[in-house]
Amino acid sequence: MDDATTARNVEQQALWYGEPVGDTVRRLTAALGLTQGQLAGVVGLSAPMLSQLASGQRAKIANPAVLARLQALTELAGQPGLSREQLAARLEAVRGSESTGVLTTGTAGATASPGRGADAVQALLRAVASADEVARAAALLDADHPALAEVLRVYGTGRTAAAREHYAAATA
Repeated sequence: MDDATTARNVEQQALWYGEPVGDTVRRLTAALGLTQGQLAGVVGLSAPMLSQLASGQRAKIANPAVLARLQALTELAGQPGLSREQLAARLEAVRGSESTGVLTTGTAGATASPGRGADAVQALLRAVASADEVARAAALLDADHPALAEVLRVYGTGRTAAAREHYAAATA
C-alpha cells in the first residue's frame, strides 16, 4: 500500500471516528493497560485487523458492534480510580456485548452514559456509509425533510460531541 492511500485512510478515519484509529488504539492501550492484541480481543477483532486499522492500511471499521465496543472502552478509560478487579469486570462486559445497544460498563446495575444513544446512531451510520455518502444523502433530503437531513449530517459527518449534544436536546 502506498503512502498516499495510507494517508487518505487515516484522514477518513479522523473524519468518521473523530480521530485516526491508531490514536484511539494507543490511547486505550495506555489507559487500560492492555496490549494491542488484548484490545483486539475485547473489541472483537483479530489482532492483524486491528493492526491494519491502526496503521491506516484499512480505513473502515465495518462492524457497528466493534465500533460501539471501542466507544465503550473510551468511556471506560475516562473513569479514574478503578481497581484491577473492577477494570477486568468492565472489560469483560464490553467484550461480551453483542450489539450497539446499551452496555453496562458503570457500577453494578447502572447503564452507560446518555451519550451511548448518540454513539450508537453515529456508529451505525458510519458503519454503513462514508461521510461523503451521508453528506450526499443529507443534501437530497434537505428540501423535503430538513430535520432528517440534519440528523444525517450531525451523526454521519459531525463530531461525536455535537452528536451527543443533538441527541440530548432531541430526546429531552
